[in-house]
Amino acid sequence: MAPAQGRATDGQWGWCNKMALIVQKFGGTSVGSVDRIRQVAEKVKGFRQRGDDIVVVVSAMSGETNRLIDLAKQIQAEPDARELDVIVSTGEQVTIGLLAMALKAIDVPAVSYTGAQVRIVTDSAFNKARIQKIDDDAIRADLSAGKVVIVAGFQGVDEQGNITTLGRGGSDTTGVALAAALKADECQIYTDVDGVYTTDPRVVESARRLDKITFEEMLEMASLGSKVLQIRSVEFAGKYNVPLRVLHSFKEGPGTLITLEDNASMEQPVISGIAFNRDEAKLTIRGVPDTPGVAFKILGPVSAANIEVDMIVQNVSHDNTTDFTFTVHRNDLRKTEDILRKVASEIGAREVGGDNRIAKVSIVGVGMRSHAGVASKMFEALSRDGINIQMISTSEIKISVVIDEKYLELAVRSLHSAFELDADADADADASGSDHL
Repeated sequence: MAPAQGRATDGQWGWCNKMALIVQKFGGTSVGSVDRIRQVAEKVKGFRQRGDDIVVVVSAMSGETNRLIDLAKQIQAEPDARELDVIVSTGEQVTIGLLAMALKAIDVPAVSYTGAQVRIVTDSAFNKARIQKIDDDAIRADLSAGKVVIVAGFQGVDEQGNITTLGRGGSDTTGVALAAALKADECQIYTDVDGVYTTDPRVVESARRLDKITFEEMLEMASLGSKVLQIRSVEFAGKYNVPLRVLHSFKEGPGTLITLEDNASMEQPVISGIAFNRDEAKLTIRGVPDTPGVAFKILGPVSAANIEVDMIVQNVSHDNTTDFTFTVHRNDLRKTEDILRKVASEIGAREVGGDNRIAKVSIVGVGMRSHAGVASKMFEALSRDGINIQMISTSEIKISVVIDEKYLELAVRSLHSAFELDADADADADASGSDHL
């Protein structure tokens, strides 16, 4: 797939009075009822009346995929992966048919396609397939004929003709992949929020919507706990340079544009947002013999059990022993503890401890590349509120810390204020001529 070649926009919202090719993706809540499907149809009609070519990607109606999985589990406790894909892919098939009918009912020509009909070709990893290529000939022919094309998200077909699905949130990936294949001007992700915020507004009331954020920043925020976009879709968009815009399904507004870093606006805020994750657990294996290869002896069995490790800290050796600490998803705590107890016995470590009352808080921003003292400012803000840091991890554009879970919301509010991300701080900065996002 070649990189998307977007046309110039007016910089805010709208398309410079030029016809555009737009891929729009609507999630399960956006198409959760017949009334909502009709609302989506009206929104799509508005874009068509403006002259845009529209490809719509939809998820199954809210709750439908879970219902289908539950049905499968009533037959098999661990459903056969191939047959499960056959079952759950029907959810999107219902939605595309209903939306096509809703558009035709308001005099908008439309046609629906399953992933197999479009030939979204994937590998054969059932339940978690990856897209390999897309045959866009039929879509282009329908667009040329003036039709809105509706494609089932989340699904494809392998080279043997088997139905496959892309995993949870896969409709976002379908939308971005189609936008890349079609060289669309923009891929619009419609959801139940009106954009990407500096942090969760439910935690910080003064959090504000970002007009723009880079692929790198969004990828970090998605991986660190932000649930706005699926990680794979952001990776795909960055790889093929597909401009993404997050919008509210039923409210007007510019949303948030996710795009490449703009060198012309490098003097942007140091920090763009604060992400957090409550689904963390910490494990420590103490009194580990400080010998070469010991880290592999600890983490090798964990990896072999398909458990993802996040942050890792190894203490300075004392009396030829060390303490080794790392984090995993909270759901994997007990399983990992069992593995570590066996490892500890084999390598002669003293004890194993686990803690599921922790949380991870992260600051993210490409501006960190050109500003010193970001870490010290973060640590100072947490210190003022008496919040102890248990672990630290850094990259070029993010700093993450592990803290006691009971201090999570306090930490987020403190950092949001310290880095001047509050909405009122932004208004003050605008009044003084600042270049805040």
